[in-house]
Amino acid sequence: MKSAPRIALFGGTFDPVHEGHVHIARLARQQAHLDEVIFLPCQQSPHKTSATQATAEQRLSMLRLAASEPWMTVDDYETKAPAPSYSYLTLQHFLATRPGTEWFWLMGCDQWLALPRWKHPEILAEHVTFLVFSRDEIPEAREGYRMQHLQGVHPASATVLRDPRHPRHLDPAWLNPAVRQWILQHGLYT
Repeated sequence: MKSAPRIALFGGTFDPVHEGHVHIARLARQQAHLDEVIFLPCQQSPHKTSATQATAEQRLSMLRLAASEPWMTVDDYETKAPAPSYSYLTLQHFLATRPGTEWFWLMGCDQWLALPRWKHPEILAEHVTFLVFSRDEIPEAREGYRMQHLQGVHPASATVLRDPRHPRHLDPAWLNPAVRQWILQHGLYT
């Protein structure tokens, strides 16, 4: 009997997607023995008041360039769903469309700390194991939630990459070459 596929959902604004995001996905795949990581750019995060600089279509295009390994998938569900993007609705969509899957939710430690303020976190807790990536701190366990800590560090920052005044603005070391070229061709973050 074949075991259930192990798939992680990795949501975010990805404005822009950078090598840190890809690094986190690789760590998750290795440390949690995943079959697939699905990148889910959101239409509008309920936790961020400012709009993204790149449109949903632009962020999807960049993600499709960055997600270059066969186990990486980019899904446009949240960009087509009404804003804001609620994770529990996204999960319900995937539970319905891909039954028989063992689900994981990939996030940073900052989002793990904010999780109690998410809309219906108990729905996620019932169905997923949270894969929590942190730079320094070890995330604390939370009763009723399955959590695995992912270890590893990557310095890339989307905020820095977008800022034309910062010395690491559009830093080639932090961006997939195809993504960087696409950004330059489209005049984003200037």
